[in-house]
Amino acid sequence: MAPSEGDVRFENEGSLEPLPGVRERTVVMRAVGLTKIYAAVSEGGGSARPALELFRGLDLKVHAGEMVAIVGESGAGKSSLLHLLAALDTPTAGEVWCGETRLSSLTPRQAAEFRNRDVGYVWQFHYLLPEFSAVENVAMPLLARGMRRGVALDKARVWLGEVGLADRVSHRSGELSGGEQQRVSLARALVTNPKILLADEPTGDLDGKTAETVFGLIQRLHEAHGLTSVLVTHNLEFAQRCDRVLRLRDGRLEDARTLG
Repeated sequence: MAPSEGDVRFENEGSLEPLPGVRERTVVMRAVGLTKIYAAVSEGGGSARPALELFRGLDLKVHAGEMVAIVGESGAGKSSLLHLLAALDTPTAGEVWCGETRLSSLTPRQAAEFRNRDVGYVWQFHYLLPEFSAVENVAMPLLARGMRRGVALDKARVWLGEVGLADRVSHRSGELSGGEQQRVSLARALVTNPKILLADEPTGDLDGKTAETVFGLIQRLHEAHGLTSVLVTHNLEFAQRCDRVLRLRDGRLEDARTLG
């Protein structure tokens, strides 16, 4: 039986220092004093669901070129943290910065533009639009920013080639396997050349062999294109292949392993 995240200890646990050689790199994204509390909810009959505090005073720095894995037990708040980093949600307190952009200062429209411009997001489910082809799905973020259709489709074809789907450009999502659908979603996330790639359990819905293929592809693209990536994963073997492993536990991030 594979070990659970609570059973595994990585090297140098407790250190929050970045990788050797990373210290001098640009900080692409940082969270300072991040707190997320969901308010108590009345459930009728005089009862109420108590407030839920996911984390308080959480700090994080992600340096250019890093591939960072975030692990933790279910319900620890890993997905919620990624939502805050992508300006999909707002913190109860604290700040998230991407470069010089303070996310809490953005209007809803500016937040949408920020996600389109600076963040590539891969979900556990692919969320492809079933009525459109693979190349049209990949081109959607570019079309949303007003790029000419022909140019957007050309860029989308290039990225479908990057993920090994050059022969699937005209296929709709229902004509693709689960692994192919997730590769299309990865191409869609990267077609805008984002500052940071955020991936929330990108292999969680895939069988073992397909998950390995998709994770290996993410690694290859990360290295080939000089990406900065943060991945939430329950797969400890995948996590240990990243540059840093951060465990979210008891509302705090701790460095679970640093590679020397």
